[in-house]
Amino acid sequence: MDVCIAEITDEDFGLKSSKLENPKVREASRGIVIREDGKIAIFFKKNMNEYKLPGGGIEKGETFEQAFSREILEETGCDVEIVKKLGYTQEIKSKKNFKQTSFVFVGKVVNDNGKLSLTEKEKSEGGELIWLKPKKALRLIEKCFKKLKPSPYDVDESLYSTKFVVYRDRKILEYYIKNMNK
Repeated sequence: MDVCIAEITDEDFGLKSSKLENPKVREASRGIVIREDGKIAIFFKKNMNEYKLPGGGIEKGETFEQAFSREILEETGCDVEIVKKLGYTQEIKSKKNFKQTSFVFVGKVVNDNGKLSLTEKEKSEGGELIWLKPKKALRLIEKCFKKLKPSPYDVDESLYSTKFVVYRDRKILEYYIKNMNK
């Protein structure tokens, strides 16, 4: 997966970046989950007005693909078949001395059990799954950026992190829409 979809830094939000020193590093898997009707999964945190793509951190001993499948099952209730590796994104948060690499996949729904396995945090943030056409999902992600609300878990810092999430997922979705028929 050598296509870098986006590298996101503090400067993307008008902040000054500084060099990371022994940063905390995290790897994650996320991406586009598509149903037969062409709609994609979007995880909506209504209490934060945040729209995002499903996905999350890679656990010890997991491959990128296994993490993608597990996270998708947890956040969408769907088993997926990975049909494409899109690339990766980098988030470099100098304010938190943190670097995340997200490996991005496209998965086709093969079974939908309709049961989400949300964390207490996701539930308290109003997390729910919605299915939208890709261009509509992109419009909602673009629109929500200026109206984000902080998480009750981390009021002071959450908007900083959430902006990275929404901007990253916007870049992934733009890349997907531009390249989905290639």
